[in-house]
Amino acid sequence: MSRPVPEVDRELESRIAQLGYELVDVRWAGSARRPLLRIGIDLAARRGPGEGVTVEDCARVSRALEGWLDGLEAMPERYVLEVSSPGVERPLRRPQDYERFVGKKIAVKGPAPLAGRATRLEGELLGLAGSGSGEERVRLRLSGGDEVEIPRTEITGAKMVFEW
Repeated sequence: MSRPVPEVDRELESRIAQLGYELVDVRWAGSARRPLLRIGIDLAARRGPGEGVTVEDCARVSRALEGWLDGLEAMPERYVLEVSSPGVERPLRRPQDYERFVGKKIAVKGPAPLAGRATRLEGELLGLAGSGSGEERVRLRLSGGDEVEIPRTEITGAKMVFEW
């Protein structure tokens, strides 16, 4: 498994933001000699209802990053870069994600039961409580109408839920 290149981890988000996109996810895979850098991007501002990241958006970001990555001394010459949309079940990673998608259905999971119920919960995202004042808690309205607050530190994964 490849190890992250610190300079990439430090600068990637700002470089993508300068292009008008939001960094959603970064994953390092592959080997030390041929690392695989997988990047998920989203639009910084919505273009219109139902419009998301296009293949052209991914190609634009990929071309813009390749020159920078090629010039990094710490980046192996034979790296692979993959840029993609976060998909319909977009991961939620940062506090602003929990504010941006209020009203949407999400799923959260943890290593132990969350809110004393189960290790995976689905519900309507009501927002984030306690931002900036200590322990942040994700607020959810479950299918039965109960509202729960789950400390973000107990959540190991969160994502949007696509409803068919």
